[in-house]
Amino acid sequence: MTHSLGGGTGSGMGTLLLSKIREEFPDRMMATYSVMPSPKVSDTVVEPYNATLSLNQLVENSDETFCIDNEALYDIYERTLKIADPSYADLNYLISTVMAGVTTCFRFPGQLNSDLRKLAVNMIPFPRLHFFMVGFAPLTGRNMKTFQHVTVPGLAQQIFDNKNIMAAGDFRNGRYLACSAIFRGRLSTKEIEDQMLKVQTKNSEYFVDWIPNNVQTSVCSVPPRGLDMSATFVGNSTAVQEIFKRVDDQFSAMFRRKAFLHWYTSEGMDEMEFTEAQSNLHDLVSEYQQYQDADIDDEAEEYEEGEPEEYEG
Repeated sequence: MTHSLGGGTGSGMGTLLLSKIREEFPDRMMATYSVMPSPKVSDTVVEPYNATLSLNQLVENSDETFCIDNEALYDIYERTLKIADPSYADLNYLISTVMAGVTTCFRFPGQLNSDLRKLAVNMIPFPRLHFFMVGFAPLTGRNMKTFQHVTVPGLAQQIFDNKNIMAAGDFRNGRYLACSAIFRGRLSTKEIEDQMLKVQTKNSEYFVDWIPNNVQTSVCSVPPRGLDMSATFVGNSTAVQEIFKRVDDQFSAMFRRKAFLHWYTSEGMDEMEFTEAQSNLHDLVSEYQQYQDADIDDEAEEYEEGEPEEYEG
């Protein structure tokens, strides 16, 4: 499902639809591409309310949520592609490149294939922590031709670059629990594995040390149209909590004054629903922070402390 969390339809109708589908098909993988509200690009005053209420539903009813925000998309166009004032069609084009990349493996044959369920198994160590940051390389605009020479080392480096991530959160402020890279093109699997290992070693401080082998790669031999090769990045990083904190700060500022609340209560909603949604968001941020701070040594100490004493007969 693709929807926006800022407006009324994408957040309210979108998550209602999600919960109904979940009831009807509980065994199906539910993936959402959710456009988060961003501080600089705002369409609606009540975005923080809509986003908090819908995130509450996404935690419970979505299996995988790919987080995207308009501010990061605008930055990609202005800073990287040097295009001022991109249209919504341009922004949607960037989102479509990621969607095409993630779904590549169950549309085309490949050497190392992965589907949504396999992606979830590799990416989600704890069920509530299923919010992913996504990126793509090489970045191109709509109707733009790329003439740059693209290599596997270049792609591996670019997808770990913050400028290629489509959510306004800096992964350097968090740590990766797991990540996945989907490569397209006639490429050597060994070269990809070597380059990914090299990049992971270089950025080892941004990966948790208590999940070994937490970088998964998939390779599909069919390149995207107009390119020889490409890479799509999906990362489960604790830095995604920056987005949630930003929404929560804006939510708190308005909810404290009960501003605009009458529009919701007049439609039959209760104030308690807002309080519960905010509480759930706080819990989610705390969980991400807890696993960001967790260390392999902490786990070992806890285990040692909890070991039973030897029985002396």
